[in-house]
Amino acid sequence: MEFTTTESQIMIAQAVRDLCERELRPNVMDWDEAQHMPVDLFKKHFGPNGMLGVLVPEEYGGAGLSYFEYITTIVETARICGSVGLSVAAHNSLCTGHIKDFGNAEQKKKWLTKLATGEWLGAWALTEPNTGSDAMRMKCTARKEGNEWVINGTKCWITHGISSDVVVAIVRTGELLDSKGMTAFVIERGTPGLKAGKKENKLGMRASETAEVIFENCRVPEENILGQVGEGFQQAMKILDGGRISIAALSLGIAKGAYDASVKYAKEREQFGQPIANFQAIAFKLADMATRIEAAELLTLQAADLKNRGKKMTTESAMAKYYASEVAVWASNEAVQIFGGYGYTKDFPVEKFYRDSKLCTIGEGTSEIQKLVISRNVLKG
Repeated sequence: MEFTTTESQIMIAQAVRDLCERELRPNVMDWDEAQHMPVDLFKKHFGPNGMLGVLVPEEYGGAGLSYFEYITTIVETARICGSVGLSVAAHNSLCTGHIKDFGNAEQKKKWLTKLATGEWLGAWALTEPNTGSDAMRMKCTARKEGNEWVINGTKCWITHGISSDVVVAIVRTGELLDSKGMTAFVIERGTPGLKAGKKENKLGMRASETAEVIFENCRVPEENILGQVGEGFQQAMKILDGGRISIAALSLGIAKGAYDASVKYAKEREQFGQPIANFQAIAFKLADMATRIEAAELLTLQAADLKNRGKKMTTESAMAKYYASEVAVWASNEAVQIFGGYGYTKDFPVEKFYRDSKLCTIGEGTSEIQKLVISRNVLKG
């Protein structure tokens, strides 16, 4: 495995950093307080600058880059704002990624060209009110009527559930508990019967919209099926493998943001006539943060390397997601401690990193689910 940072990654990191410093950082706290989903940021700035189609082939309007450049994009965005980093990740790896990996040429031309350029924002709908990790018990169903499928049910915890222009939804088309009884559909906003439901009022990631997606006799044409009928669950599991790399990268960005702020503050804040960085209690916290962040980054790059080479990486992506997300929570907590009372206020950035980080241990499979995946694969050997 070769993880040397390439010139391409360096250039992309700088470009994303510059763009986010200019268009994102000045608005971070206002958007967080207002729970404002900055759709214009995505459509006017991120899309035209290649951040919404990092992995999409150039023929469909994307940048055609590897998972290394994709990780770089997410990390640099999340270093400034975890909420926006989450939205960039969800758009790229879930909705856009599902169409890229399983759509036919006509479907890719129809939808990827709009998603990759930021003309459209995407959502991906798997979770339901009573079926989180237990996806095979989903109650959202589709029945065939002529050349159309009629979808009924509710999806929840959907990133961009209100603002998206297109939704990839995995719904049940067969028997309950049948892994071949689910199918992936693409549904465009404006389709009769597709509605947005309740928007969640969250602890963190408040500028990344999370809402219900409701289907009420929503008629979708046969040509909107991705792959074949009954392949939805298997497709979703493969998408989640890549999605776990996304959350690992998101976690890594949040951890780095908290670390960056902590180093800067420790050098500037004086107590007892000297910077607090001179005290071993603080210096050792920074040393531990740097070490764990480095380990999380290597796990994430390992999973990305396997993904780039088309190798199976279910275990490695679960390890990266599990470890990096837990590091993000731990590092953000340490950052608040280093800042002391100031860390508990909204005048400094670490309280937001702290709030945003917790989602990383929950979304796209909890830490407990990651340990389940890892242990099952370890015990197979």
